[in-house]
Amino acid sequence: MQQPVNTNTPPPAPAPVAALWRALGKQAAFLPFAGLLLVCAVMIATTEHFLSLDNLVNIARQVSINAIIAVGMSCAIISGGIDLSVGSVMALTGTLSAGLMVAGVPPGAAILIGLAVGVAFGVGNGFFVAYAKMPPIIVTLATMGIARGMALLYTGGYPINDLPAWFEFFGKGSVLGVQAPILTMLLVFALAYVLLEHTPPGRYIYAIGGNEEATRLSGVRVARYKLLVYAISGFTAAIAGLVLTSRLMSGQPNAGVGFELDAIAAVVMGGTAITGGRGSIVGTLIGAVMLGVLNNGLNMMGVSPYLQNIIKGVIILLAIYISRNSGKRG
Repeated sequence: MQQPVNTNTPPPAPAPVAALWRALGKQAAFLPFAGLLLVCAVMIATTEHFLSLDNLVNIARQVSINAIIAVGMSCAIISGGIDLSVGSVMALTGTLSAGLMVAGVPPGAAILIGLAVGVAFGVGNGFFVAYAKMPPIIVTLATMGIARGMALLYTGGYPINDLPAWFEFFGKGSVLGVQAPILTMLLVFALAYVLLEHTPPGRYIYAIGGNEEATRLSGVRVARYKLLVYAISGFTAAIAGLVLTSRLMSGQPNAGVGFELDAIAAVVMGGTAITGGRGSIVGTLIGAVMLGVLNNGLNMMGVSPYLQNIIKGVIILLAIYISRNSGKRG
């Protein structure tokens, strides 16, 4: 006897539609993107020139430095840690490279030394976190002061000027109409995406943030990958420092103050769980863009800088709340 057909069952969605729905259903990508669209809609409705090409390029250029730092911060937070030293490492690497170039060191060597110093600070952070078992927030708070002090000591508190003219390319140059800082940002994000999403070290970084002890018991050398995470954070901070120095054509020992907070904000607004183990490098890029759009739009609206800090703080708290509750539902 033929069984009755349940006419209430909806037909299966076509494969492309189902794939799109699954992609949008991932909290780490969907919610930040929805938030970015909402912020953009508000800015379009309340400002006159938000969608002008010049303004959009300006937003992308302003976002680039914070986004580069946020890549390393994403790795640190996903692994269950944090890095408060990135702004100070930016200042140290930028002033050191600038000083070496002015002193006659070949520019290529000066840049490599600056990058190496950034990595060295990251490795130092990773050593104390991974092998000395010290809390990341305490370690990086200490190195934040050390790096800033070294930058001020090296420069005597004064900016370093008279850099080679060609060095300006990294901060203001362009390739095929796309500005160099934006290209640098996209390259850093592409490399980070491949690392986190398509390599074993990336999977281990997520696993460490999700359950460090279980990851250790499964045979993963946790300390080694924590060291890698902080080395990446130091490296991206150094890249950002060189880009900023090139844009200003000056090594500023006070550069990067508060940049670590903007990087953390971009990561959290991008859907990464502040407790680690969950997040997306794509979400971090969206979060950095959202923060840049918010800063740009509020400035165009003439909002007081003091009020801007309050608004951004409320949005960050809301992002953390949504992230935590989405994680519990998941």
